[in-house]
Amino acid sequence: MIEKVIFYILAFVIFITIFCKLIKRNDTIYIYILIMEFLGIAIRFIDIVNNLDLNEIIIILLYIVSVAIPLIIVVLEKKSIFLSEMLCILKAKINLKSGDNDNARRKLIKLIAKYPNSYYAHKLLAQIYEKEGKDEEAIDEYVRAVDLNTKDYDSYYQIAFLLNNQEKQAESEKMLMELLSKKPEYYKASELLGSILYDQENFKQAARVYIEALKYNPTRYELYYALGMTYTRLNDFQTAKEYYEKAATINSMLYHARLNIAQIALITGELDEAETRFFDCMQDKDSEPEAYYYLSIISLMKGERDKAVGYINIAIELDNRIYKKACKQEIFSTIKDEIRLGNGKKYRYHLTYQELKTKKHLDDTFNLIGKMKQNDNNIKNKNNENKEQDLDKYREF
Repeated sequence: MIEKVIFYILAFVIFITIFCKLIKRNDTIYIYILIMEFLGIAIRFIDIVNNLDLNEIIIILLYIVSVAIPLIIVVLEKKSIFLSEMLCILKAKINLKSGDNDNARRKLIKLIAKYPNSYYAHKLLAQIYEKEGKDEEAIDEYVRAVDLNTKDYDSYYQIAFLLNNQEKQAESEKMLMELLSKKPEYYKASELLGSILYDQENFKQAARVYIEALKYNPTRYELYYALGMTYTRLNDFQTAKEYYEKAATINSMLYHARLNIAQIALITGELDEAETRFFDCMQDKDSEPEAYYYLSIISLMKGERDKAVGYINIAIELDNRIYKKACKQEIFSTIKDEIRLGNGKKYRYHLTYQELKTKKHLDDTFNLIGKMKQNDNNIKNKNNENKEQDLDKYREF
């Protein structure tokens, strides 16, 4: 009997609470909860009046329907999580899953009109706008989400990401620095900030950002790879090589890092290491054309003419643009007549802006060193000619 009294007290108090919420919020969702509670109370009342011996499972179900579920709803609403809000968001997510963005958007806008401080609605609406390419609207909604939940670091990052897309790098940079001051281990923010600084050619500052990020994320190969590219642009090839090595160790499929190591070895005159590295890069389609191109150069340096011809022609078959690149290089002049034009195929590289800039820098550095060596040789040859002429004059005398 005591258990039945406890049931009625709890059920009645919660029933009154839900009824007050119905009056206050004028939300029809509470009617369904009240009906559910009423049915549970009514069944228990019939049990008491007729002295029925209800099954334990039925009693548990009555507690769930009349006490537990309504009580959970009351507790959640104390934390500003409303049932009608959650149901509306659930429906919007179902619409999104089925590809009905318009219906999802309309539901969320209607929900926000009713619950202006609905964090989940603002965030989901921001994600919809972002998918639709409406960056300004997405930023506005992400800002509202962050205002409602200051620990929503993902939304904070998305704001910075979208600002960067809109070429508002200064604002994006400020947002990212603020985010990292709150959550320094958020590596995506470090990567984006480092990328912005790299694009601005603030390489030393970019390196500092990546190094700081490594303290919290020592296994992120992306950070090591980014540091390799950054130090490449600083012409600190030894440090760059070390970071490339670490990136490639963590991610064995990171052939761009291996290609850059090979080019650094070539720049520093380590031909055997460079050759081994370029052979390794042939396993990756993005690296393969460049690998054959540089293997041809190494073969010419070693005096292996036939190998050089074979490698350069394979490179051109893979990417026809290498033909023009080779024709501009003095080193290929000795085999120019044996270089075929190719089939006109242009390989589509899947490289980021940073990777392209780093690749160009390595190419330019190698070409510059080649020209400097050629100039040195020309000067030596000229000096030798002058000496010979002086000796001839002396002999005549």
